[in-house]
Amino acid sequence: LAWDDPAAPRPADFDRMVLRSTWNYPEDPDGFRAWCERSAAETELWNPLPALRWNLHKRYLLDLQVRGIPVVPTALLARGAAADLLELAADRGWTDVVIKPAIGAASFGTQRFRLLGLEAKTEARQFLAATLRERDALVQPYLREVEEVGERAQVWIAGEHTHCVRKEPRFAGQDERVSGALDPDAEERAFVTKVMASLPGDVRRGLLYARIDLIRLASGGLVLGELELL
Repeated sequence: LAWDDPAAPRPADFDRMVLRSTWNYPEDPDGFRAWCERSAAETELWNPLPALRWNLHKRYLLDLQVRGIPVVPTALLARGAAADLLELAADRGWTDVVIKPAIGAASFGTQRFRLLGLEAKTEARQFLAATLRERDALVQPYLREVEEVGERAQVWIAGEHTHCVRKEPRFAGQDERVSGALDPDAEERAFVTKVMASLPGDVRRGLLYARIDLIRLASGGLVLGELELL
């Protein structure tokens, strides 16, 4: 059933509901949030509402960073901010950046920019300005490791770290390419355990599933790219 189908049965008609593949929520995040709240009031919703509220906006990356989780370096910019992208990138030593909505999924509104040359810099600044006119945004360095090694998306279900898949990078308009199921290594298992233990109590309570996207840096360490609870 589609969450945004007005002809769908009411949540109260079911004993429980599990969210699955709700990838269009960035197009109407307020409507999706309201639907989640109505659904949670009428039936048992998985993942539970506190987890969905927290995970909807990617400021959760900064929350996890404060809690000791290594994450992809992230600058969060509020809607309407008059941000100077070139100054922000220069201050951090970034010459290759990714700009994405703070509420987004499935590469929605995500683009990479190499800040080398006037034309590229102008295009990047215009893209960020256009994004900020409509929504909060994230600016992150592009990690070349995602091309060479790829992200390893760790799958966690009902308290068990079950498997992972390798994801190749994609941006708006591109198709996703993933591997079959792989066995996580010991370092990945330890990282996932740390991430799940670091979640706020109301977020962790009652979780059914999670996807934890990890990137292995050239230096050898792991960082969290995304934590998907929706």
